[in-house]
Order: sequence, then structure tokens, then C-alpha cells
Amino acid sequence: MSGVRTPVGPTDRGALRQTVTISFAGFNRAWAAWIGDRLERRGLRVVYMRWDSPAETPLVDLLGDLKRTEGRILVIVSEWYFQLGPRTHEEWNAALREVVAPDPSRFAAVSVTTASVPSATAMLAATDLTNVGADEAERRLLDRLDLPGDPLPEPPDGGRRGPRFPAAMPEVWGGVPRRNTRFTGREHLLNDAYHLLQGAEQGAGVVTLHGMSGVGKTQLAAEYVYRFGSEYDVVWWVNSEKRVTYRRRLAELAPQLGLQTGAEYGERLRAVRDSLRRGDPYSRWLLILDGADEPDQIWDLVPTGPGHVLITSRNPEWNEHNSKLLEVPVYDRDESVAFIRRRAPRLTEAEADQLADALEDLPLLLDQTAGWLNDSDLSVEDYIALLEGGIDQDVVKVSADFPLAFQTAWSILLNKLRDTVPESVDLLRLCTFFAPGFIPVRLLKEMPHDELPEQVAGLLNDPLLWNKAINQLRQYSVVRLESHETPADDPASSGEALYLHRMVHQIVHKDMPAEDRQEFMGVVRRALAAADPGRPTDTRLWDAYAEIVPHLKYADVLMSEDRAVQNMVLNCLRYMWLTGEYTTGVKLGERAMAAWKPLLGEAHPRIWELTHHYANLLRSAGEYRRTEAIERAAVEHLREQRGEEDLDHLRAVNGLGADLWGLGRYEEALELYERLVGTYSHLLGEQDSRTLSARNNLGFSLRLLGRYTEALDIDRRTLEARRQLLRGRHPWTLFSEVSYAIDLRLLGRYSEAESVQAKNVREHRIVMGPDNPQTLRAEHNLALCQYRSGDRATAGPLFSRVLERYERKLGETDPQTLAAAVSQSCFAREHGDIDQAREAAESIIARYEAMLTDGHPFIAGAHANHALILRSVGEREYAHALMEQAMADMTTVVGENHSYALGCAINASALRNLVGDTESAAELSRITITRATETLGRTHPLTLSARIAHAADLRGLRDRQQAEKVEEEALSDLAATLGPQHVHTISARSRNRPYWDFEPQAT
Repeated sequence: MSGVRTPVGPTDRGALRQTVTISFAGFNRAWAAWIGDRLERRGLRVVYMRWDSPAETPLVDLLGDLKRTEGRILVIVSEWYFQLGPRTHEEWNAALREVVAPDPSRFAAVSVTTASVPSATAMLAATDLTNVGADEAERRLLDRLDLPGDPLPEPPDGGRRGPRFPAAMPEVWGGVPRRNTRFTGREHLLNDAYHLLQGAEQGAGVVTLHGMSGVGKTQLAAEYVYRFGSEYDVVWWVNSEKRVTYRRRLAELAPQLGLQTGAEYGERLRAVRDSLRRGDPYSRWLLILDGADEPDQIWDLVPTGPGHVLITSRNPEWNEHNSKLLEVPVYDRDESVAFIRRRAPRLTEAEADQLADALEDLPLLLDQTAGWLNDSDLSVEDYIALLEGGIDQDVVKVSADFPLAFQTAWSILLNKLRDTVPESVDLLRLCTFFAPGFIPVRLLKEMPHDELPEQVAGLLNDPLLWNKAINQLRQYSVVRLESHETPADDPASSGEALYLHRMVHQIVHKDMPAEDRQEFMGVVRRALAAADPGRPTDTRLWDAYAEIVPHLKYADVLMSEDRAVQNMVLNCLRYMWLTGEYTTGVKLGERAMAAWKPLLGEAHPRIWELTHHYANLLRSAGEYRRTEAIERAAVEHLREQRGEEDLDHLRAVNGLGADLWGLGRYEEALELYERLVGTYSHLLGEQDSRTLSARNNLGFSLRLLGRYTEALDIDRRTLEARRQLLRGRHPWTLFSEVSYAIDLRLLGRYSEAESVQAKNVREHRIVMGPDNPQTLRAEHNLALCQYRSGDRATAGPLFSRVLERYERKLGETDPQTLAAAVSQSCFAREHGDIDQAREAAESIIARYEAMLTDGHPFIAGAHANHALILRSVGEREYAHALMEQAMADMTTVVGENHSYALGCAINASALRNLVGDTESAAELSRITITRATETLGRTHPLTLSARIAHAADLRGLRDRQQAEKVEEEALSDLAATLGPQHVHTISARSRNRPYWDFEPQAT
């Protein structure tokens, strides 16, 4: 804060003083801001002076410097003002008597505390501002400064809005940790963060506090909130270690903002982000994203708008995502000493300095060590000797981030905990079988408590003992409670959300005796299994799985022989597949296969269940050759051992068919699914979910073969059956609806397709969230519908958004990402940056060639698209040669009557015409009309394109009469089919030759 200094004015009551210097401790900055604002509104000039009290400077000198400032000096009295240094009350009393007593009229004071302060403070005659409202506090302030108390007029709408009264909470407030009354130092960091945020342009107010583990980033962010929160209408704290937690917590802001939304948090999340972006109903908002160590997971969800975002992270890569960085170092030595002496008053300054040196000034370690050392008879010298090897000769560095003495310091602290409340050590050890960070210990309390190990049973069954253990861990800052996730009346007794630092997690886990390790790990495994909702296909339960999944590794669940634990693993794998977490799911599946085969045996039923989920994940990641080998082996083994009507065998057959899609073997897949539908219908009936799944896959096989009318009929009947069997918003029903809309579009029924797809997209976003792969598939088809309908202005941005989110969610080589990249490249070729389109097309070809087998139709199609780009940039001969090769390859793979081959032929005829081979072009377009009419019908868009192309070729042959006849008939059918004002009709009427874009149907 700064102010303008001017001479002091008259002091008689009623006259305005020109300058008031406000002296305040940094902790009370909000009070200084509010008081200064009230004075400035009345015409005074205010100078802000944050009080500092370096130990090496005598108090008398510091107060003398304060006395030399301009104007009346207003001291904001609180215990913080007198603790800096730290100084004794006796020192303060002596200094106040020497400096203030001779000239009391220069000083005035307000008190914002009820705590004990030095007795000589009385000569400041502080007026009490505690436990009163804003109006009364302002009246008392003005009275103390001999200023008139006439009310000021309210500013008009849009006028100036000052800081909020510090005793009043912002209108929306949630999740902020309790204020750390031992917070020390960091003044320059707090001020730098404030000025970076305040000085940022709208939409760019993002600052990241980054630094190593244990350095106090979260405490710094919390202190920022309490110092500057009065300037905001909304303050919302978001735990951001996991994307799902971040999304859920941000969505919880919707009702607080008064937004009218449905119950699904995907819908609420979108409403919140839109509200913050617009600054309606609140423009002064502050979000704190705590523990955001993986920017790639959440950067796309960081709100923009007129408000501010403060992030804490160990990861400096936030600077790549529109954030300014502030590095949080370890304490300066004077900060360490001041903190230790506040935490452990029995230590002298010299002892505090010794301890800070031994602990390398790391705030977390200082906090935990000084806390129990203050209660101990152990001398600092003896403690440092222990750190240097007196207890544990095998002191090693836990990681590059951690100080050397950390392990030994923790051994000492654990001994202290064990001697006082041994159950607290048991609870701590249980926590280390969850992932570090936020520990859902409520799962321990909610699990069945029968057959628990004796030492854990007492802890979990006795609420008083549980409460005592948690409080002991809190006392020494071993764990932290999160206020928004625990009951407001008694957060300690619940302990639903404990935060365990990763440093603490590692050292406690390493310190654990082997006999305890197995017992505690077993308890956590059972707790996780008990938390499994058992229905991973139910989107309403995905939050529960998102909470379970991070802990599987730490509880070593794959080595458990408990059936409930193994079923939980299978359900988690299915959840990962449904939510697009393919990479994580594949890793878990690989580890599970390696662990379970020796544990259960190669032919155990659960191995086939695992194989199914593992193959689904691999296939979705584009690993078709691997999955085909896995599924074929399973099919053959199960057929030999159990017969062709065994349900596990049939499920493996279903998966094998999907592998054949990925490998481009469409006819083989069709034959397989035709048999499978018949077998399922015979065994389970027409309405069983497995029969419907096989029928869905039969429809997809028909679509891949270009048999769109048959696919539409199959998909329509599957959709209707799923609506009856499941529900309208079940994921499988929504999936079938997308398939139905795709069929409509591929048949040229663009308006119908767009109508169905638009509704479907809205429901997908509500049910499955905006970034689920199935939602993105729906949005991709909507963009294609819009594009085919001629709405390029809407389709173009949607293509870009879908591709960006696919790349972020699934990576650049996922089949669904590549399908979206193809669409974006084709759109850019015609309506965007041709150089960008060419670069994208070359990248797509390279990725397809690396991922797919030689001769795959997708590779041929990608070459066909690239040839059109080469045509557009003038490389005619190269484009012609590439298109001829693509047409030959495509015809070889799928046959000359497949829509893919027909599309390539339309493009090849155009390029033949372009290079002067007119007769060959006309013959090819003529043949293509015949084949397309037989396969797709006379008025299908592909057939109509061939007819318009043939008219152009006839004109090239100077057969104008026949050209006009073909063109007139084609234009008439175009107008009747698509409408006279459709872009394709208008383009054909203008004699723009049509081209075909290859569109991969991602499996």
C-alpha cells in the first residue's frame, strides 16, 4: 500500500486533517484497507505503513521513525502488532512511555483484538472496533480522530466499491482453511501476489505460488485470503490435486452464486464458469486452487473473467497456462527464528537460530518440530545431536526435495506421538495406505468393523479415541483438517478429510514395522472395497470411483486374494474405460494381469473378466494388434474349454469383432456380429443388454461397410429397445442415439441428424460431463451435422474445441482424436488456413501409418484428403498421383462399391480433369454414378456429387447438351433432397466441382 504525504492540517474537532498515517501489522491489512478507504472518502490523504520490528533495531528507534511520518498517526492495535520481533511486553511498555507519552496528540489508535496487549498501550487511547457492525465501527473511528460523522451518500450504480468491513464475510465464502495464527513473515510475497493480481488485465488475473514440498504454499495462500479477502464478494477454495475433485468443488459454487441449474455437477460446472467469466452476479471473485501440481489436468477449467485466481503448486509449468509465477522459498532465517519462538516460546533466539539451521528453514518441519519440542524437556542441543545421527545412523534423503534431516526428525516425532496417544500413530500409518494428500478417512469409519485387527478395532469403534488421535496429529501439524468437508459443528470428531503431506506420508510409511504393514494395508483394502458402489456404468457414481482409484496403488490391492477387493479393481477398470482414462487404465490392467495370473491361475474366471476390461482399454487407445491377439487367444481357449454358447466366450467374441474393425477387416467383423446377435438372442432374448450390445456392434459394422440404410434400421431398433430397457439418459442409450444421428447424416438427412444430435449433446454434457470421450463423440458428430447443413460459422469453432479437448483428454494418437483431427483439417482446407491444414494432414498420415496395419482404409483415406490439400496449393501432378494411389488402395481394401472407394473416385476424376486427362475423368465419374446409384441410391449426397462431377467432365469434353441434361437433373434432385438454398445446391448451381472428404468412423 502507498499513499501521498502532505503536511498535517489543523487539529481542532470538526476540521479535516489532510494526512493520516496508518501503522498496522501485516496480519491486519484488511483493517488498514477498510479504515483508509473510509477516511479517503471523506477527503483525507492516507499513508499506509506496515509495521515491521527487526530484532536488531531498538523499539525506541523504530517508534521514533514512526513519529517522524506525516500527519496524525493511527495505530491499529492487535496482538500481532506487538509480537513482531518478537518483543516482550516489558520492552514495549518502556518504549511506548518514552516515545508516545511526551506527545500523545500525534497518536490515535483503534483496537481490533480482545487479546492481551502491553499495558502502556493504554496511552494510545484506542477505541474498540471489535464486536460491532460497520456503521458503529466507522462512527467510533471518526470520533477518535475528531472527524465529523455525517453519513456519506451511497455511490450510484457502477460507482466506487471499497473494501468490505473486515468483520463481515464476503457474500460467498467456502472451503478456506482456518487462519493460521502462527503465520510468520512472507510479507513481500503477499504484496507481490496482491499487486500482480490487481495489476493484471481482465481475464489474466492468475498467479501461481510454486515451490518445493513443505515450504508453506497453502498457508501463504490462506493468509492472502484473510488479508485481502475483504476486497472480494466471492472467495472460494478448491482442492485441486485431482481433476474430479476440482470439478466437483467448483461445481458446488453454483448454488452459492444463485445459479439455477440441474443437479448434475457437469451442468453446474459450466454454469459457474460462465457466471465467473461474465462477472454476473459477482465481478469481484477470488478462486484459490490448492495443490494443483498437474496443470495439464485442470488448466482448461481455470475460469477467466474479471476476478482473480491464486494457485498453489509444486509445478512451475503453470507459466505456460496464462499464469504469473511467484516462487515460495524456504523461510529467511529471521522468519524461521520468529516462527520458532512463536511456536516454542521457551526457546531463546540463539536456540531458535540453531534449530532453524539444523532443519534448513523448511516451514513444515519447523512447525512440526518446534511444536512438540516446546512441550519437551529435551534441549535444542540434544535434539540437534539426534538429528545428526544419535537415533538413526541410516539417515537418507527421501527425495531431492526433502532436507537431509527429515527422516530422523520424524523418528523423534513419532516416538513422541507413540508415548502420548499411540492410537494417533496407528491412524497415521493407516493413512499411508491411501495416496498422499487428501485422505478420505471417513471410508475407514464407514466400512464394516467386524474382524478388524485388535489395535485398529479400538480406534475405529471408539469415537472419543478417534477424536483424540486426530487432535493429537493436528496439534503437531502432522495432518490438516479441511473445514468444508467436515460437519460445521465438530470437524475434529469427524475427520472425514485429513490432509497428509507427501513428505510425511513417505517417512511414516518407511518407518512402519513389517507386521503392522500387512494388517493396516488389509484394513485399507477392505475400506476401499466397501466404498465400491458396484455400478461403474452409473454416471452418478463416478465421483465415488474417482475417489477410490488414486488409492489402489498405495493399498497394493492387486496382491489381495479378497474377492471383494478384486471385484473393486475390475469395476475401477470399467470406470476408467467409460470415462476415457485409457492410459491410467491400461497401466492398471497390465499390472493386474501380471499379478493375478500367478495369484489365481491362467484359467481362473476372474482372469477372463480382467482380460475383457484390459482389452477394452487397449483397444480404445488404438492398440488393435495387441487386443486382437489377446481376444483371439481368449476366444479359442474358452471355446475349447466351455463351448460356443459360454457367456465369457461370447463376450470375448464381441471384443474380437471390435478389434477387427480397428484392423480394417470389416466383412469379417460383420459375419462375426451376425452370428453373435443370433446366439445372444437365442440364449438371452432380444431385450437382454448383451444382445443389444451385439446388435449395436452389428449396426456399426454395417456403417463401416457403407450400408447406411441397414445400419440406420438396426441402430433405430437398438435405440428404442435401450430406451425401454434402460432409461433415456443411460450412457448406452445416449450412445445409440449418436449412432442413429450419424446414420441419418451419412444418408444425407442433415436436418434430422442435427436435430437429434443437438438434443443428444445437451444430455451428454449433463449426464457424462463435457470432456467425456462419449460426449466429445456426440459433439464431433454435431459439428459434422452443422457443417453438412451449411452452418460453417458454428461448425468451425466446434471442430476446434472438440479436437483440443480430445488431444487433452486422450492424447494425439488416440483413434477418436485422429478422427476429430481429420475433420478439422478438412474444414481448414476449405475455410481456414491451408498451411495449417497441410501440416495437420501430414501429421495424421504419420500417426495412422504408425498405429495401423499396412493397407488400412484409414491410411488410404488420409492420403485422399491430403491430395485435395495438394490440389489447393497448386501441386497438381503430385496431388493426382497421390489420389490415384489412394483410390487404388481403398478399392483393394473395401471394394469398388464401398462409399469410401466411391468418394475417392469422385476426387480422382476431378484431378484427372485438372491435369488434362478429360476422357478418363468423364469415364470414371460415369462409372462412379452407376456404382453409387446401385449402392446408395440416386439422391444420396455422394451420388449427387458424382452426377455434378460428371456434368463438369462432359463440359470438358465439349458435350454441352449432355452436360446440361445431367447437370439439370442433378440440380433438381439436389434442390428436392437438400433444398434449393442449401450450400451444396448453391455451390453446384455455381458450377463448383464437388469433392469428397474422407471421414474415419473411429472405433
